[in-house]
Amino acid sequence: MTKTFDAIIIGAGHNGLVCAGYLAQQGQSVLVLEAGAQVGGGAQTREFAPGYQVSSCAHFAGQMHPRVIKDLGISIDYAATGLDTIALSAEGAPLNLTRDQVTGPGLSDGDVAAYPKFKKRMREHMELLAPYLLKTPPRIASGEWADAKTLAQLGFDLRFRHGKEKMQDFLRIIGINVYDALNECFESELIKGALSLDAVLGGNMAPRTPNTLFNYLYHLTREVNGAAGHAVVRGGMGKLTEAIATAAAGHGADIRVNAPVEKILVEGSRVMGIQLASGDVIHAKRVISNANPKTTFLTLLGARHLEAYFAHRITKFRMKGSAAKLHVALKQLPTFKGLDAKDLGNRLVIAPSMDEVERAYNHVKYGEFSQKPAMEIILPTVHDPSLAPEGAHVLSAVVQYAPYDLQAGWDSGKAAFADAVIARLAEFAPDIGDCIDVLELLTPADLEGAFNMGGGHWHQGEMSFDQIMMMRPVYGAAQYQTPMEGLYLCGAGAHPGGGVMGAAGHNAAKAILAEGEAP
Repeated sequence: MTKTFDAIIIGAGHNGLVCAGYLAQQGQSVLVLEAGAQVGGGAQTREFAPGYQVSSCAHFAGQMHPRVIKDLGISIDYAATGLDTIALSAEGAPLNLTRDQVTGPGLSDGDVAAYPKFKKRMREHMELLAPYLLKTPPRIASGEWADAKTLAQLGFDLRFRHGKEKMQDFLRIIGINVYDALNECFESELIKGALSLDAVLGGNMAPRTPNTLFNYLYHLTREVNGAAGHAVVRGGMGKLTEAIATAAAGHGADIRVNAPVEKILVEGSRVMGIQLASGDVIHAKRVISNANPKTTFLTLLGARHLEAYFAHRITKFRMKGSAAKLHVALKQLPTFKGLDAKDLGNRLVIAPSMDEVERAYNHVKYGEFSQKPAMEIILPTVHDPSLAPEGAHVLSAVVQYAPYDLQAGWDSGKAAFADAVIARLAEFAPDIGDCIDVLELLTPADLEGAFNMGGGHWHQGEMSFDQIMMMRPVYGAAQYQTPMEGLYLCGAGAHPGGGVMGAAGHNAAKAILAEGEAP
């Protein structure tokens, strides 16, 4: 007799693995199906040149939620944690931004004093929101007790736990752009540029885009709940997702790679399993998708199984990315202007001012790549030499901005973009050209093809006010259960969104377990 699983999870990205771990921990039979040859999705380690390994997309691990790590017994071997941010300057006078202190030449006394106050204020706002990262988002006026309770708790926390003055400040700033918020507090263009990059990294927005301050707060999940900050995993991010897979398998989950799902099967009014690309059919009481919402509903399930207005809203879900990924095999470490060798292991950012980040984004509006992109850079081999041959190094960078749909086409435009990226790096590390052995640049279109990252968007969809909380991905599918009975979402396209955190997988599993046994 063919086995019927309690749950099939589509996609072995970190959220799918976390969801599998929680369900298996409670005795459910769980099968995870991954299209690729290894688990991890955008958090893999792979060889991109002979002897050189790199974290494929995400390269920092500090957002992983401590509760998820503890609950599932995940063992993470960090090579470094709590890295500082170095704001590079083409003039050779970088700033060092720690959790609560900024140092460097040319800073005013006002900025030095304002920085810890700003960080403390922002962390307090994030600490208000942090408990809701691991909660199912409430629906407004649903009539359900659980929704009313969560909304009441949020109101109580905002008014009484947060306090009147903090509440007023929170309500004033939560929807504004990070450009205005930073101009209120700082004079230094380098400080403002570096902090503004945190608000737009991985997304398709710029410092002047509304509600980018919310994205900055979301970035601060690295600094609350005992998280590890900007952290490097020994062996790359693939070792993190392998550790999650090991934990899930230890609780009883079955994980299969090279098993692409072709479609979700429906019987009557509910799902009954999946069909693999091989033609094999596997039955399950529930199907849980770690794929992005558009792929889940429009490709795997099919719009014909959905109410027309719901399907229309899914088609309007914004998930075209504008962040590329650069990998460089280095013969030796480059020299960055004004930077001591001891600082090369920190997080380096190229964002000289908010206006420069904004101008970099302007190109995307017209289907062009930025000529002077902003970047987040890490040299992981400073902490983990095993990723490169002896004496050699790896540079990994998130590059903002590159459109998913390049007007000129990526076949002809990719080489020119790579030249622009290296030219930008050379403004801050003049000898970078002499250090390069092999270069790989992954555009948003490349990321979609290599990692099933729909639209090339790092967060499975834009993190804007109309696509977060009870609106993520759309109203009617924001509580992990979808309009199709037995079909659930557990990926970054669900609340709370992107980042290697595991919260969406945790929340989906908890919502499913709260329902009890499926019919």
